[in-house]
Amino acid sequence: MTIETALTSMSIDIETFTESADEELTTVTNAERVVRFLYRNDDKAFTASEISEGTGVKRTSIGTVLRRLRERGLVEHKGDYWAIGDEQAVRDAFRFHRNMDALNERVGAEDLEEWRDHAATDRTE
Repeated sequence: MTIETALTSMSIDIETFTESADEELTTVTNAERVVRFLYRNDDKAFTASEISEGTGVKRTSIGTVLRRLRERGLVEHKGDYWAIGDEQAVRDAFRFHRNMDALNERVGAEDLEEWRDHAATDRTE
């Protein structure tokens, strides 16, 4: 699967389709919306308000989303404009999330509170 295919259309298996509720199948994060939008328009740079309009991400949230994506190297920023970042960084992030989703499906999502209950304590204090 190419990065373009992965970012523009993510298929699911029929079992997931059949067994999942509507809300489970429509959950896309704001960061995913922004990366997909910029990737599909990789020949252009946009202002934050244009990205907000193009993705449906609230204007009050778009700045935070863009800054976090920039910190991860997934978008670039110059002046008032934003564009897709390094393609390899985008590809790596996509693979990481795809692998995490597969692991969560296979063995279950990690419960942070349960992990904290069983984590080793720091005895140096």
